[in-house]
Parts: sequence; structure tokens; C-alpha cells
Amino acid sequence: MKKYRYPAVLTIAGSDSGGGAGIQADLKTFSALGCFGTSAITAITVQNTCGVSGIHSIPPAIVQEQIRAVMDDIKPSSIKIGMVHSTELAQAIAEVLRNYAHVPIVLDPVMVATSGDKLIEDNTISALTKELLPLAEVVTPNLDEAQILAGMRIHSPEEMKIAAGKILESGCKSVLLKGGHLQGPRLYDVFLDQTGTEYVFEAPAIKSHNTHGTGCTLSSAIAAFLAQGQTMASALKNAKDYIHQAIESGKDVKTGEGHGPLNHFFNPMKLQKYELERNSLEHGK
Repeated sequence: MKKYRYPAVLTIAGSDSGGGAGIQADLKTFSALGCFGTSAITAITVQNTCGVSGIHSIPPAIVQEQIRAVMDDIKPSSIKIGMVHSTELAQAIAEVLRNYAHVPIVLDPVMVATSGDKLIEDNTISALTKELLPLAEVVTPNLDEAQILAGMRIHSPEEMKIAAGKILESGCKSVLLKGGHLQGPRLYDVFLDQTGTEYVFEAPAIKSHNTHGTGCTLSSAIAAFLAQGQTMASALKNAKDYIHQAIESGKDVKTGEGHGPLNHFFNPMKLQKYELERNSLEHGK
């Protein structure tokens, strides 16, 4: 009898009790895109559409054990990293992930929530840059995060390209710098990798109050498409299309009194099944 596997993805991130961002958004995205989602929770937040009122960090050793439990058994084909609240967590996550260097990592350097609430300790930024960025296949900062990582102000797509180049100096393989916070009728995202490959993604701005979790969702979508075996170029394009439609489909819905969530399930895919190779079956994998 033929045996199959699901394209599995691991998210290492914080929990959002409001359900719009973090682990919850990641798992919704994986499911909507036909992947099997797994998780390692780094922090529990007290959060809703209006903001974050509390953060409880998970002990680093427990986070490491969650990662090992998933990686050694289910063997995800890609990893997404989101909220890493402390220096100790950043170091612990990097330590364990170095054992799985063959699995591509999408790093969303979460620092501030959509509501404006800070989600990271000040001294953690240097640990992120030193420990986690060099492990990443792609880093996906928004403008605010990119300004911190690149050490410069960003006011235009041209400055976005310069900032992306500075972030590459940390050792990551590529950067997708998101320009959603720039003012104007068009949105620009800039991609740059270590080989000099450059893409500029352009889309019309969508007028919506429901933008909570956009960064989490985009990085998770990239990870989902990579887990399905897509190239980086294809994963980026498809993830951008997905996030645009998720925002568009959710713009007229009221959830809570603040920044509401996207519509992750505007057109969900069936959970994908890939036939296991013969040698995998013979070795019990």
C-alpha cells in the first residue's frame, strides 16, 4: 500500500490570545495553504485587537524541547520564527536549530505589534542579529524593524534597497523588506539576496482597519510554500498574492474594537499529500 506524507511546517513564535497574530495566525495560514502545522510556543501574550497588556515568556529549555520533539519526529520541511522575547530565548533557539541546518528558516523579526505595543526586550535585538539572522533563508522585517536592523531611516523604495543590503551583512541568505508603512496608493516590498538577485513587489494599498497579524501571516505563507518544494521566487510571489487577498477578503468584517484579523480562509486548500519515496519507507522514515 502506498504511503504519503503531509508538507509540515514548524512555527516558533508567541501565542496571541486574540487569535489574529502569532502562533494562531501561523497555524491558520499553514492550514489554509494545505500544510500540516506544528508549533513551539515562545511566549504567552495577553492580547486582543486593541493591544498587548501582558507577556509571559516560556523557559528557554522548554522551547528547545518543543522544537526537538517536532523536528525529530514529524520532520517539518520549513521553519518560521516569529516573536522571540528575550536574549536567552534567541540563544536557545539558535543553539537547537543549528542541528537542523538543512531546513529553510523564514525569520520574521517581530519587535512591535500592530497596536504599537513592544514585543521584545531592548537587548534582544543584538542577539537576534548575531544568533538567528545568520541561520535564516529569508528575513522579513517591516519598515520599523528594518530601520532598527539596518541602523538607518527609510522613506522610499530606494532606501529600502539600501537597508536590505545592510541587513544582509548579518549573514542571512536573503531579505524581504516590507514597505506597508510607507504612505501612498501603492505598496512596495523589496527582496534582495546574497547573490544580488533583486525583486520589487508592487500592489495597490487596501484601505482596511483589519491588519493585525499581516507580518506573521506573510512569513508563514512563505514557509508554507517552501515546505511544498517551491523556489524562493515562487514562494514569495504566492505568499504576496495570498496576503493581499486575505486582507481584501477581511476588510469589511468587524472583529473586536481595534485592529481586526485578516480572512485567512478566503479560499482554503485541501491538506496536501505527497507519496513517500521507496527508500524512505525501507528505512522507516
